[in-house]
Amino acid sequence: MSAAPERQAWRPEALLGRLVVLRRHRPDNIRAFVRWYADPEVARLTRYQPTALSIDEIERFFYSRILGTDFLAMAIHVRESDRLIGTCAFSQLDGDNGSALFHITIGEADAWGKGYGTEATELMLAHAFTQLPLHRVALTVFEFNARAIRAYEKCGFVVEGRSREAILRDGHYWDEIHMSILADEWEARQKER
Repeated sequence: MSAAPERQAWRPEALLGRLVVLRRHRPDNIRAFVRWYADPEVARLTRYQPTALSIDEIERFFYSRILGTDFLAMAIHVRESDRLIGTCAFSQLDGDNGSALFHITIGEADAWGKGYGTEATELMLAHAFTQLPLHRVALTVFEFNARAIRAYEKCGFVVEGRSREAILRDGHYWDEIHMSILADEWEARQKER
């Protein structure tokens, strides 16, 4: 891939799944972000710092990255009810090398463990490898976030390395795990289904 994907392909209006619909974020989604990222448990799973984000930090993040042009950020809605439950994004798009970083947060705790995050991840990977097209999607996850690691592995991500004892949580040092999936691995998984 010699150039960044065309803007239309990079920023779709929606991606439709069986359980979830991913849509472009709207400015009023900031209310959900304030609730999610002020939650200590969400902070524990997503931040290096041991505290939740301040409202000012959340607003800066939301307006510069989520609504900005450097991320492909999508709101995760439950398809049946249209309830907003989380967010996912690609950042650091590298068109020359065909790679991006993936991020996801299911901010509503009562939506955890129901397959919504897994399906949102699968929709983003399908978009990455069929529409952009990317060669590699990577992510990082804290070792103690076993639920997220299982979901990523279910989607085909493999561990490619770790930053040893990179984060202190609950009085213990944990590794930061680096995972990725390549286009040919994703394509092989599609043929198996």
